[in-house]
Amino acid sequence: MLLALGKSYSQNSTSIKAILNDSLKEMSIEQDFVYHNTSSDTLEFIFFQDWINAFSTKSTPLARRFSEEFYRKFHFAKEEERGATTIRSITNSSAQSMKWQRPVDSPDLLQIHLSSPLAPGEKVQLNLDYTIKIPSSEFTRYGYSRDGNYKLRYWFLIPGVYDGKWEVYSHKNINDQYALPLDIELEVVIPPVFAAISSLETENILTEENSRTVNFQGENSLDFKLYLTRDFEFDDIETPNFHVVTNLDDDDLNPVMKSMLVRRIAGYLENNLGSYPQDNMLVTKEDYAANPFYGLNQLPKFLRPFPDGFGYDLQLLKAITGNYLENSLLLNPREERWVIDAIQIYLLMGYVDEYYPDMKILGNLSNLFGIRWFHAADLEFNDQYSFLYLHMARTHLDQALVTPRDSLLKINMNISNAYKAGVGLKYIEHYTQDETVSASIQEFYNKYKLEPVAQEDFEQILRKNSGKKIDWFFQDYVRTDKRLDFNIEKVKKQGDSLEVTIRDKANTGMPISLYGLNDQNIVFKTWVENIKNTKTVTIPSENIKRLALNYELQIPEVNPRDNYKGVKTFLDKPLQVRLLKDVEDPRYYQVFFMPEFEYNLYDGITLGPKLYNKTVLNRNFEFDIAPKYGFNSQTLVGGASFSHQIFFDEKDLFSIKYGASGSRFSFGYNLFYEKFTPFLLIQFRNQDLRDNKRQQLMVRNVNVFRDQNLLQPLEVPDYSVFNINYRYNDRGMIDYLTGNIDFQLAKKFSKASFTVDYRKLFKNNRQINLRLFGGSFIYNDFSHSDYFSFALDRPTDYLFDYNYYGRSETSGLFSQQIIMAEGGFKSQLEPEFANQWLTTLNASTNLWKWIFVYGDVGVIKNKYKNAKVVYDSGIRLSLIADYFEIFFPVYSNLGWEINQDNYDQRIRFIATLDIQTLTGLFSRKWY
Repeated sequence: MLLALGKSYSQNSTSIKAILNDSLKEMSIEQDFVYHNTSSDTLEFIFFQDWINAFSTKSTPLARRFSEEFYRKFHFAKEEERGATTIRSITNSSAQSMKWQRPVDSPDLLQIHLSSPLAPGEKVQLNLDYTIKIPSSEFTRYGYSRDGNYKLRYWFLIPGVYDGKWEVYSHKNINDQYALPLDIELEVVIPPVFAAISSLETENILTEENSRTVNFQGENSLDFKLYLTRDFEFDDIETPNFHVVTNLDDDDLNPVMKSMLVRRIAGYLENNLGSYPQDNMLVTKEDYAANPFYGLNQLPKFLRPFPDGFGYDLQLLKAITGNYLENSLLLNPREERWVIDAIQIYLLMGYVDEYYPDMKILGNLSNLFGIRWFHAADLEFNDQYSFLYLHMARTHLDQALVTPRDSLLKINMNISNAYKAGVGLKYIEHYTQDETVSASIQEFYNKYKLEPVAQEDFEQILRKNSGKKIDWFFQDYVRTDKRLDFNIEKVKKQGDSLEVTIRDKANTGMPISLYGLNDQNIVFKTWVENIKNTKTVTIPSENIKRLALNYELQIPEVNPRDNYKGVKTFLDKPLQVRLLKDVEDPRYYQVFFMPEFEYNLYDGITLGPKLYNKTVLNRNFEFDIAPKYGFNSQTLVGGASFSHQIFFDEKDLFSIKYGASGSRFSFGYNLFYEKFTPFLLIQFRNQDLRDNKRQQLMVRNVNVFRDQNLLQPLEVPDYSVFNINYRYNDRGMIDYLTGNIDFQLAKKFSKASFTVDYRKLFKNNRQINLRLFGGSFIYNDFSHSDYFSFALDRPTDYLFDYNYYGRSETSGLFSQQIIMAEGGFKSQLEPEFANQWLTTLNASTNLWKWIFVYGDVGVIKNKYKNAKVVYDSGIRLSLIADYFEIFFPVYSNLGWEINQDNYDQRIRFIATLDIQTLTGLFSRKWY
């Protein structure tokens, strides 16, 4: 009894009565809260988290988060779709009003000033009376849905955690509210057409003519999700220790199979963690959607290459494991989430190893003719974790595991960091070759279940249980973004032994496995530790033809391709030529080839093989050679490129890329150009990877050789242009700013120009777009030719940079394609070109959604002529901004164009068909 009283005294508790107003999508809440000061400090105020109020305006931290990730629905939502909290009163146990305020930058936090200081060990009762306006579920998956149901999470006021300072955070749609367990009594009053579902224990249900009252209660609870549904679509599955209430899509499995899978997962987690501290667990579609398995299992059911039930089993496993850990371990979810991620992924990998030991990453596709030849078909299902982490490490966009979740790129938060954390525990397991990791996880879970805990406690247990020194894991693997990278520097034969010198290229001090191979058979293996830059070890040479580091890829090494050294072979590893791009196989020197096609008006469809070395994961050195046959031009065209990229860590200088490219295509009927360009590209990126600011400096020399047209001889068929170009980009959804400064130097001309493009999306959903261009020749000996002149509406593209589909056309559909460059006009006005200087301003604003009105004005100056003011205006349909747009001229220097003949030929369009460019439109929110 004394222990129980002590626990009760230290436990916060709340009593809530919530009444739903379905017609207004509101809930009236009366909440009594008893707060215990368990700290050693005297408190003068308490911070509560009011995350429903994060939906109240377009300038909250949540709204800014949506903007950073180019999520437009919230900004354009109707007022009634947003959420908000209206505080009616906050009083103490004596019914005295208490002062409260919201931090200026965090309207979803509430600071309540106490009537008198709260000493350590004391408690205070707060009575809160407020109304929440429930937001649409379109934004975060929680709220009211189109089918009339309610899915509520983080819906009532709850205090933050005080551990010497207040650990309170704004809602940023990353499901990481930090709170301590509560004893709760909850009374929900709803219309009788609704059922109420929660992980709390249902105490009583009273149904009357116009209402239904449901009473819940819970002890030491952390999960307060509440679902109010018109149709009871949940399964209640009993396991030996707790009930699982779930509405996950079940792939039409029969109830017996579903029950068996839930019981198996629950048993697996109890054996590998410990008992779950609650009687019920609510596992929902929204839980899984927030943290799914990424892979082929997400395909529609009829396309999934996996056995029946496998997809449902994975969904259950991921969602149940997440609930199991999040509702038991009181880690700071914003600052220390990596610990939960590491344990969860480690457990998922163990489950698949135990119950699906032969499962491949491609599922049943691995056995199909043609596909089974790919190395991807050889990968085990669990190989995806290292693979997806390395995807970010190869591009140097990975972030340290201890990085706060709201500072992570979306792809790192959702995928890469969790996978790196789980693979890291597997790394320790392979290195120690014992039960250190599994035993430490169980000890950590059972020792700190529902107790305050920090990441250092997990580290301490792992260190204590490990028979080997693993300081490197916490110092380098967890707390930095250092990437593992080793190679065998040299091998020297000494009698019946080999002296092997290993280099740690990243200087991490992490251990690496060394293998002796006879063909593909492992005849020797050891772990090499404490490498300080380089280390030489001696191993027996018997039966060893090759040496390899990390041969079984048990650790996530960023570049395992240079891990091989021949002992009795001419090449360090064999050469392999494969059809189509594949997953990298570091056991071979790999070259790929694939058919590739392009299109332009003059060559028609061009088709040919592309020979290249790029795998699914990026490489620093890349090449591709792509000769093609043009079916219209009936000749050989195509291109080739070679480049090498060097990345820089902990600097705003992100990378330096250098190389050369060349191409040959038609620029007219039976007229060809050849282009050769050596280049140097320097890229800058803020060390805060979530910052959208980017800068780059391009230095290149463009050499062009063109065929002569006998009927219209070219004045300069061959030319060389030295080009320096600086670009600045800050592409946000609300504020968009790009700038470009360009300098060109050639034998007979030199010119300089700048472009500034600014867009602003206002709170009233009005958008303005402004673009300013200015360009001037420094000298120009081509005053009688406009080939190198500034263009008012359609640049000549003498550097062959733009993707014109019919670059030499003067009439017809292809002549109506425009590139938003130089003057940026849409109407075809006279003069078309400027051989001295040109200044233009392009502007547009939206009339309704994607329908804009545009206007352009400029001053154009040619040698020996007076400057001329030009203008045009019209309607712009921005179907996909900058990618698919149509312009309908209305009025310009030509008068009312809409009334003039051949109006259809005056319509202009922007069309981007390049798959890689379009992919960037959808991937930008992830990177």
